[in-house]
Amino acid sequence: MTIQFNDETFRDDYSFHNSERAIKRFPFPFDKDSYMYAVNMEQHRGGPADSVYEKRFDVDEHYVSEMRDRAKVLADDPLRCQSLPHMTLAGWDLLELIMVSKSEDYPELFELHRDGDKWRWVNKPLGIDDSFTFMDETTLPYGPMEYITRQAQGDYCVLDQRDDNLWMDAGMVTTQADWSLDFDIGMNFFEWHAPVPLAHEKGIFVRALKFLLNIQQGAPARRLNWTMTVNPLLDTSPENYHKWGIQKTTLTPENVGAKQHLRVELQTFFRLPRSNALVFPIRCYLCSFQDLMTVPKWGRRLHRVIRDLPDELATYKGFIDNRPLMLDYLSEFDDGLPTSLGIWPELDTEPPLQK
Repeated sequence: MTIQFNDETFRDDYSFHNSERAIKRFPFPFDKDSYMYAVNMEQHRGGPADSVYEKRFDVDEHYVSEMRDRAKVLADDPLRCQSLPHMTLAGWDLLELIMVSKSEDYPELFELHRDGDKWRWVNKPLGIDDSFTFMDETTLPYGPMEYITRQAQGDYCVLDQRDDNLWMDAGMVTTQADWSLDFDIGMNFFEWHAPVPLAHEKGIFVRALKFLLNIQQGAPARRLNWTMTVNPLLDTSPENYHKWGIQKTTLTPENVGAKQHLRVELQTFFRLPRSNALVFPIRCYLCSFQDLMTVPKWGRRLHRVIRDLPDELATYKGFIDNRPLMLDYLSEFDDGLPTSLGIWPELDTEPPLQK
């Protein structure tokens, strides 16, 4: 399928928009009418067809505009991309993983030509055609991790594995949900998850870490996470809270459908071959309430999830003050009918047809 790239913004005039196709393939995160933290990991082996899970790294209509937004964030704050000295090899691993995956999964958009350590990378949507020597940093305009993640949607945390733990020792983080790479760099798994409520008491992170430490090369995993964002803003970092936090006060009964967005992260996990590091891509998808309401199952379910969410989670997710306004809007789309299990919309095919 040919991808038509949107010319849109995630700031200022917020011209971001989802096509009908983008709405139907949105990774709705709730498989039932309630939500609580769980170790919701599954294999990331592709499929269903035309879902965000089909390819190793999803490329969609927002690609070009998202990369333009990333460049603006980095120009303002270069510390959104950091790599400790011992992580350079992992950066080359990541570069290879993304280039091979995209050239194989989207050959009409990306090309990778290799002759020993002499590589040529062609990125048609961004107009890039670069030749370089693999493992030689001097032949690239940036370090290997930064070079390739300036061309890849989503954030990338590159985790060193040692002492039976994972350490956030490198990353490209410009689309995060209110956390800071500059603050978390060098922290271990439990330290950077310390602010999350309720999950620690339930042992969620102990089980999650055990799972992640055992991910093998060629057997990636995935999960969904979610939060809320007023306006389709990618950069909701603590560093810029003074810019986006105030926007939460702009919701009204008249604009909540257009301005309130469900923000879903498709989190994947890949073991890297040379460094044994674990790369943790976090791809952000945004969808307005009014677009979500075009799928009746999602409208019913979102109302029930938000209505019954514990206050601690509503506070952590950042919408406790706006919950009454959100529920007034969502209740109009909940007719009380039962919903089927699973995340897929109740459209012509559910789930989407497998390849």
